[in-house]
Amino acid sequence: MNVSERLGLPPTLILAGPTASGKTAIALSLARHAPIEIISVDSALVYKGMDIGTAKPSPLELAAVPHHLIDLIDPSESYSAARFVQDTRRLMAEIRARGHHPVLVGGTMLYIKSLLEGLDDMPPADPAVRARLDAQAKEQGWAVLHAELAQVDPVTATRLPPGDTQRIQRALEVWHSTGRPLSSFHQRAASNRDHPPLDAVLVSLEPTERTWLHRRIALRFEQMMQAGLIDEVRALRQRGDLHPDLPSMRCVGYRQVWEALDEGLDLNQPRQLAALTEQGIAATRQLAKRQLTWLRSMPWRSVVACDATDAMAQAHALLLPHLQA
Repeated sequence: MNVSERLGLPPTLILAGPTASGKTAIALSLARHAPIEIISVDSALVYKGMDIGTAKPSPLELAAVPHHLIDLIDPSESYSAARFVQDTRRLMAEIRARGHHPVLVGGTMLYIKSLLEGLDDMPPADPAVRARLDAQAKEQGWAVLHAELAQVDPVTATRLPPGDTQRIQRALEVWHSTGRPLSSFHQRAASNRDHPPLDAVLVSLEPTERTWLHRRIALRFEQMMQAGLIDEVRALRQRGDLHPDLPSMRCVGYRQVWEALDEGLDLNQPRQLAALTEQGIAATRQLAKRQLTWLRSMPWRSVVACDATDAMAQAHALLLPHLQA
């Protein structure tokens, strides 16, 4: 008997998928059938003042269903998987105490993995090591650091693309701080990857045709640009206390706009604006690819074809029985 059964609790319900796969619409539709509260599983939605580029739910959507872990911290701060697990466990207990059902919705797969498989005894951040790595990256480029990671931790280097600077930095930080590769901290959890957690239901929205997702990503990023993403980033820059190495400013979209402003590009010029938009779309596609890779490492998940006409009905069939029990 698993923990949830012993406590008389329903399983943990998770609706996951890559960016632009339709998670929000399906989650909101569940609220019409059961008293749910949504716990965001999104490392970008935690930041206040970052609304356009994170595709944050609208005020109407936030009012329709209680949401949690949105607008939680300032962009100058950091939010970790460990804090997510702590916050989520507390919120799930509080939501159930209100007679509601918690539903986790999002695409930050590290958070999902940490919640379901447990956290390894990871070393804390080391600001001094991180500063040295930042300096090295500025001098030599992130490709050099990725090559260095391939020497000391080939397992992690193979998993991370050269452009994933935040995770490359963290992997090298762990190596320099402990003398152990980051991948060694994940071996215990990886041994259970093929087996579902007995108290979790993970519904994964995945396209059968990648071009369908690419079209949605492009449309959404173009809408973000039209809605004022550049002005949003300008306002964040003008604060004076933020910089491009912060986790918040490494979020897809924000990073590309920040770099364009650093380069002094004239974003009122149509050709340069179009080039920036294409860069943002390409980076979002890469994010979606990484999210799908994470999901496919969990073969026990229940897959819903998000590009199917009955995707919402499929997701309802998998989740509503647990919400109406």
